Amino acid sequence: MILLLIISLLFAQSPAPQTSVDEKSQQIIDRAIEVLGGQKYLGVQTVIGKGFYTTFKDGMSQIPARFLDYIQYPDHERTEFSGAGIRTIQTNAGDTGWMFDGAVKKISDQSPKQVEDFKQAIRTSLEYLLRGYWKKDGGKITYAGRREAGVGKRNETIRLVFPDDWWIEYEFGARDGLPAKIIYKREHKDMDSGDVVLMTEEDQLLKFITVDGVTAPWVVDHFINGKQTSRINYESVQYNQKFADSLFAKPADVKSIK
Repeated sequence: MILLLIISLLFAQSPAPQTSVDEKSQQIIDRAIEVLGGQKYLGVQTVIGKGFYTTFKDGMSQIPARFLDYIQYPDHERTEFSGAGIRTIQTNAGDTGWMFDGAVKKISDQSPKQVEDFKQAIRTSLEYLLRGYWKKDGGKITYAGRREAGVGKRNETIRLVFPDDWWIEYEFGARDGLPAKIIYKREHKDMDSGDVVLMTEEDQLLKFITVDGVTAPWVVDHFINGKQTSRINYESVQYNQKFADSLFAKPADVKSIK
């Protein structure tokens, strides 16, 4: 009885995060889910994507690298990059992560910062919003109005704010309901001063293609303070394909990597 009383008191002192979404924002979210495939979109549990990842420097694209990406929602991902005869792997599973550097044939654990960067990437993804993962983090969503999006185009904007005042903005086409942009701020080290400063990051979602009833952007352009830094360009996407959980497990040695 005493143990049960202690447990009940602990739960009473740790209330569930308070979340909310206004009516206009919910309408925008519901429409986006519908145009992306409705229940087929929400029913996706795994994604296998292939394509090219390109970095940009001073506005110029660099040599693209091939990638093979495995996603298992909500928080497992393995991305393999290959280029110039070298293969690298970045794998995350919840609070853990490991890397394989093919240049030096080495497997290592991810640093706490690398794991945190992965978690933040999840928090700024479209799926985080549309699948409702934000609710467990106590987010609140409000309508932020319409914005210019080119000649004769407007985007509807909603803002997701967390208890620590960190926010993400999502823009959706006013006419077609498709997601268009994801905007947020993140800390970066200024290359000139060495100071850590907040910079605005933006993902532009382009080239929507439908596969098996699920619609998704096949091109994602990333910008930091208005300058493009990378592009993801998919060549193929497969949904709900089965793959072993061992895909995310850290190999015992280099020879064990498949």
